Amino acid sequence: MDARSLAFWRMRNLGLLDQPAVGAAAIVGGLVAVQSQDFGPAKWSLGDRDPAATDAQLDAAFAHGDFLRTHVLRPTWHFVSPDDIAWLLALTGPRVHQLIAYYYRQQGLDDAVLSRGDDVLVQALSGGRQLTRKELVPHLAAAGLPTGTLAVTHLAMHAELEGLICSGALNGRQQTYGLVADRAPHARELDPDAALAELTLRYFTSHGPATVKDFRWWSSLTLADIRRGLDLVGDRLHSLTADGLTYWFAGAPPAAPPDGPVVHLLQGYDEYLVGYSESKFLLDLARRGGSRLDRPAANGVLLVDGQFTGHWRRTVSRQGVLFDLEVYETLTPPQEAALSATADRHGRFLGLPARVSVAPR
Repeated sequence: MDARSLAFWRMRNLGLLDQPAVGAAAIVGGLVAVQSQDFGPAKWSLGDRDPAATDAQLDAAFAHGDFLRTHVLRPTWHFVSPDDIAWLLALTGPRVHQLIAYYYRQQGLDDAVLSRGDDVLVQALSGGRQLTRKELVPHLAAAGLPTGTLAVTHLAMHAELEGLICSGALNGRQQTYGLVADRAPHARELDPDAALAELTLRYFTSHGPATVKDFRWWSSLTLADIRRGLDLVGDRLHSLTADGLTYWFAGAPPAAPPDGPVVHLLQGYDEYLVGYSESKFLLDLARRGGSRLDRPAANGVLLVDGQFTGHWRRTVSRQGVLFDLEVYETLTPPQEAALSATADRHGRFLGLPARVSVAPR
């Protein structure tokens, strides 16, 4: 199988082709976890996979707890399902603690302080309360705990990784925290082997074809963990070798590439971009991107037929949303039409008319 076919196959499994209107909860659950440190752009990753979704609908679903936001897998926020949050954190939380141990020490947060912080945050959020980080600071201060910005950030992160707190509903534009016990009262708990097997199977099902090193990057698991996971579920996965790399996957490849140009305006931390390390090159077979593919989320990625073709920024006003694009190759008329349709879809997601401005790189 050639590299371009692998890219299309990956796009299909990630929900970027032939998207049905399944809702945010199903999308998040299908992808296991969706990187979401930039909340607004991350919502577009969900909207891009559901033609019926709107920004307002996703805010309502988030407030209701249909999907949650917490630190898991890596030292950054992800959207996760309330059904999955407990076992995901039990499996990957210890690894993330290890990855950020230096920052705990830098802020003077030893085990005793972190444990005390957990207790204070749980008490502050008890009774169904949902508070912003700013509103939590007085509770920490009253307990004699550090209240510097980074210290509070890491105290909250520790409580998240311990499975105690997670996102609450938005308070205006401010994120809040709530108790996992309130937001995900029926979260599944799995024994370590069952959790490892589930994450391994679901990553290669949703993100495959992908390599072991891709999975290591995405999950923060050790290679020993991943080998164990593959031993547990190997009979439900398949592998192939292409250009010297072994790719794991579940299910059959698409029968054929999609007809006509397929254009996506991906936000900079979409799973198609950040879900891989070793095989990320599949989205840039022309080698245009280099480090530019790792720009911040303010610079989205233009995909044409699954390939990196340029960057985009959006400017939102009351009058509409303007997409400014820099492209690395001249778009054909069919590609321009597909781009216009994609921009219009993004505009409908925001409830605004869309305009597109394209300039060569």
